Amino acid sequence: MKVPVSWLREYVAFDLTLRELADRLAVSTSEVERISRRGVPDADGNLGRFLVGRVVEAGKHPNADRLQLCRVDVGEGEPRQIVCGAWNFGPGATVAVALPGALLPGAEQPLGEAKLRGELSRGMILSERELELGQDHAGILVLDEPYEPGTPLADVLPLAEDVLELEVTGNRPDLLSVYGLAREVAALLDTALAPMPGEDPPSVGGDDVSVTVEELEACPVYVGRLFRDVRVGPSPVWLRARLTAAGMRPISNVVDATNYAMVALGSPLHAFDHATLAGGRIVVRYARPGEQLTTLDGQERTLDPRDLVIADAERAIAVAAIMGGEETEVTDATTTVLLEAANFEPVGILRSSGRLRLRTDGSNRWEKGVDPYLAEAAARLCSQLIVETSGARWTGAADVRGHLPEQPVVRYRPERASALIGLDVDADEQESILRRLGFEVGAAGAAHEVRVPTWRARDVTREVDLVEEVARFELGRVPFTLPRRRAMFGALTPAQRLRRTVEDVLVGAGFSEAYTTSLVAAGDDDEALCLPEPPAPEQAALRTTLLPEVAAAVGTNEALGNEDPALFEVARVYLPRGDDLPEERWHVAAALRAETGERAFARAKGALETLLAALRLPARFRPAGPGAAEVDGGVVSELADGLAGFELDLDSLLERLPGVTHYEDVTTFPALKQDLAFAVDESVPAGDLVEAVREAAGPELRDVHVFDVYRGEQVGEGRKSLALRVTFASPERTLSDEDAARLRERIVAEAARRFGATLRA
Repeated sequence: MKVPVSWLREYVAFDLTLRELADRLAVSTSEVERISRRGVPDADGNLGRFLVGRVVEAGKHPNADRLQLCRVDVGEGEPRQIVCGAWNFGPGATVAVALPGALLPGAEQPLGEAKLRGELSRGMILSERELELGQDHAGILVLDEPYEPGTPLADVLPLAEDVLELEVTGNRPDLLSVYGLAREVAALLDTALAPMPGEDPPSVGGDDVSVTVEELEACPVYVGRLFRDVRVGPSPVWLRARLTAAGMRPISNVVDATNYAMVALGSPLHAFDHATLAGGRIVVRYARPGEQLTTLDGQERTLDPRDLVIADAERAIAVAAIMGGEETEVTDATTTVLLEAANFEPVGILRSSGRLRLRTDGSNRWEKGVDPYLAEAAARLCSQLIVETSGARWTGAADVRGHLPEQPVVRYRPERASALIGLDVDADEQESILRRLGFEVGAAGAAHEVRVPTWRARDVTREVDLVEEVARFELGRVPFTLPRRRAMFGALTPAQRLRRTVEDVLVGAGFSEAYTTSLVAAGDDDEALCLPEPPAPEQAALRTTLLPEVAAAVGTNEALGNEDPALFEVARVYLPRGDDLPEERWHVAAALRAETGERAFARAKGALETLLAALRLPARFRPAGPGAAEVDGGVVSELADGLAGFELDLDSLLERLPGVTHYEDVTTFPALKQDLAFAVDESVPAGDLVEAVREAAGPELRDVHVFDVYRGEQVGEGRKSLALRVTFASPERTLSDEDAARLRERIVAEAARRFGATLRA
């Protein structure tokens, strides 16, 4: 939600700096993502270099067909010569002028005097886009009022605007409006809130407006207003600038009026070209089977009988609360407008938006729940703007209402609030906070009966919700201490302990944790379960493996300048099992990059061995194709471009974890170490040879590992030499050279029997 600060100040006055206000809001109300500055930079007197000008002369540039040579009075006595490329104005026009030295929005260098095709230009006549007041760049900005030349432009146009950008949670739709935020600021600062904006224009004429609502549960309020003699055109500059700062695209005075009222109050509206309505009627109903509608985005949509629509006497003309139809949109030729200000049940709108894959600013508000009592206020403000900006006459109205929800009443105990908050909050202060927020508090014995305002009726339904309202205003008093722990309950499950151990080991091995999406492109795995209504092509199926996404995250980090990223993720994968629901299993995947794929593979395999050792599980690797090896429960492999990684099924590891750890005394007798090099066939896995050595030597073998692999003429083609370092020890005595020879002979015999190995050294 983008909130222009000048707009906010129209409804509530405050003396805090914007940073201070943002900090207060972040603690009590909503996270402020950023404070942005739009428009002309306000530093070093820059605003003073933007003035109102009046064009004294305008004619074709003598050396360029597409340029005008103008003389513009900016209050200096002698008009300035300015070269301009636009032709939508002439002598007598009031324009916006930037003098040499002015710094325009987004520019790196100030404006200077320049010769254009041989003629000196001593300034610049500006368009609204150059001032960041709107998107129009086809012509220069012509001011409606004949302001005095030399008037500071900042006095007549909003040249600079601060914007608060808020991340509003889904349970606070009342904050999706400027007035809603102003109400929150007024309560937070205990200051006055201006009355809700908007006044009904005079009603002239007695036109009938035909509105029928067949589904009052889905549409409990429908206000229709008819306007005649409408002149559709651009909105005033101030309105376009305000909408642009709020993140909306100006379209025309009528459409802009509906968007302005929506942003101001939070209740979306829509305008129809009344002349295009069959029978001049509005009918709110569910779509007929197979009914089609071309929406304003040019897409032909087949509607579902569960979709609520706005229709005329013959066909659907809008998807209710989501988007209007192309055939009834307001255009430059429109002279009669039917304004819709309604209220819609949120769950149905959410489902229709998902079925149609169509989300709009309006549907975003409706699906969260808009105060049904706002429709009339929104109609009032929008009507005022339509009349003022288009010269229209308000000639008729209809107001259809079903059952509107009453304000909830919640029993509230101030002493309970203090107990839950952990602070002693005076009962009078609690009542003051609730009243400032719009709650009606009335004493009833030891408890209070609190009436909830309509704009909070969906999220405040219990006593604890009221306690939360008080608590968020008192958070600044909470001391920076840990709460006293009086008892401890519960414990981690074995699966949770396993995941924690895996995370700790991989962080210790130099990896950072990543979080990737569970949704992937449909083509990544032909057996993956696909979503019936994917939000995007790259989010069409449930992932069956983690490693590709973790590897992609490594590449993303490198592209952003992070050197040598090594990432891991512990998350679920979703394996098809023949019905509508997948089998969900916990996996861990890790990926990294090195100078070569072989080097990356070695690092990934080493990290995997470290992890398995920490879990007290054997690391028995088996070949699994070029650049890949299998291990019980997973795989480690080279990927692409120097990447390598591994993935393990944690659920399968959990079944093999040793249940009880047996500790042995550290032997005080010295160990014997020997290096053995075996020549074996190229196809013999090193892990299999190590396992054979363990079995042959028995309990007196304390450790064995491969420390070198050699291939060359000395071992012959198709063979390799594996060098093992073995450690012999006994807890009972010092082993002799004869003991070592005996153990070595058993190892050599077993290696020869199983693999045809010959001892080289």
